[in-house]
Amino acid sequence: MALCYILAAILAAVIVLYWSLEVHYFIRMGLTVLYARLFKKKVHILDPTCVSGVCLSTDVDTLLYHMNNARYLRELDFARVDFYERTGLYRTIRGKKGAVVQGACTIRYRRFVRPFTCYKITSKIVYWDHNSIYMEHRFITPKDEFVRAIALCRQRVINVSAEDVMQDLLSGKAQDPERGLGKPECPLEVLRWNESNEISSANLRNGC
Repeated sequence: MALCYILAAILAAVIVLYWSLEVHYFIRMGLTVLYARLFKKKVHILDPTCVSGVCLSTDVDTLLYHMNNARYLRELDFARVDFYERTGLYRTIRGKKGAVVQGACTIRYRRFVRPFTCYKITSKIVYWDHNSIYMEHRFITPKDEFVRAIALCRQRVINVSAEDVMQDLLSGKAQDPERGLGKPECPLEVLRWNESNEISSANLRNGC
């Protein structure tokens, strides 16, 4: 009888957790961090990273035909934490008493990811300024190397200069001395995207 009560309590706790939190998300996030920390190779801050995924039945849209558009953005969370952990970016920001949040994101869908199709997400830094770090993410199907979707994200660095963070990572002793330490030119798409975001912000401030 006592065992039945224990099992019932465990079941009730699981139900409450799944009702109040997206448990799978937190479990997967924790596993992604641990795997990147313990088993994956550390990389240079300007190197791309790659994570793999597959479109499951829980990822498809209402037509059961392709991956739900919102799932792409959700998958980017896991790609980013893998990048943060392997490059030391998050550790460096936290070491300076700072934090990082996503400030903006745009994604362009080029071709469907069908159910049960494998894909990979590549992530890399394309630019940074005093306040933000800009990252590009690509969803690629390995069988044809086609870019199914491409996303541009602005990671807002809080309470510390993004320039200082990047300088620390670029000049760190652990980095390859043959790698260039210079800041890349701002890509035209990032420049125009920032202009669009600034116009949107101005409109909101003006009550438009």
